[in-house]
Amino acid sequence: MLDVLRPGVLEGLTVCVAGGGAQVAARAEALGARVVVLAADLAEEDAVAAQVDGFGRLDVLVVDAAGPFGAAGGGMAGLRAAVDGGWNAVRAAVNAGWTDEGTSGGKVVLLAPGAGAGDHAVAVGAALENAARTLSVEWARFGVRVVAVRAGDADERAELVAFLASPAGDYFTGCAFG
Repeated sequence: MLDVLRPGVLEGLTVCVAGGGAQVAARAEALGARVVVLAADLAEEDAVAAQVDGFGRLDVLVVDAAGPFGAAGGGMAGLRAAVDGGWNAVRAAVNAGWTDEGTSGGKVVLLAPGAGAGDHAVAVGAALENAARTLSVEWARFGVRVVAVRAGDADERAELVAFLASPAGDYFTGCAFG
C-alpha cells in the first residue's frame, strides 16, 4: 500500500462509496473519514436517492463503475449499468444538498473499470471522463467538483481517491487521471 497522506487528513469528512470500492472505503476510513456504503442497486433511481438522503451530509461520492460493469457481464449491458448507475448515484448526491444555497458543494470521483475488464470497458472510461468534464462545468457554480480515474491498481486508486477527497483535491475538477 502506498502511504502518501498523513493520518487523519480526512477527519470530519463523510465519504460515500457506491458500486464496490472496498479498498477505497478502507483507505478513506484509515485516514479518518466516516465512510458510508451505498448498497442500493444503482439501477434503481428511487432506492439510490432514498439511501443517499438517509446518510445526511456527504462530502465525497466515489462511484466505482467496475462493480456494475462486471455484474452486468461487461459489453453493452455493462456499459449501461456502469454509466446509468453512476449517474443515478451522482444525481442523488447532488440533489441531497450540494446545490442548496449556502452549501459548499461536494466532490465526485468516478472510477472506471480497467481497460482489460471486457468489451466496452474503455467506452465506460470515456463516458465517465466526459461526464466529469461536463458536470464540472455545469455544477461549478455550486462548488461541485467532479473527476474521473481511468487507471491504476486497487491500492494506487485508493490512495488517489483519498488525495482527491482531501483538501489538496479541491484544486482538481473536470479532469481524468490515468
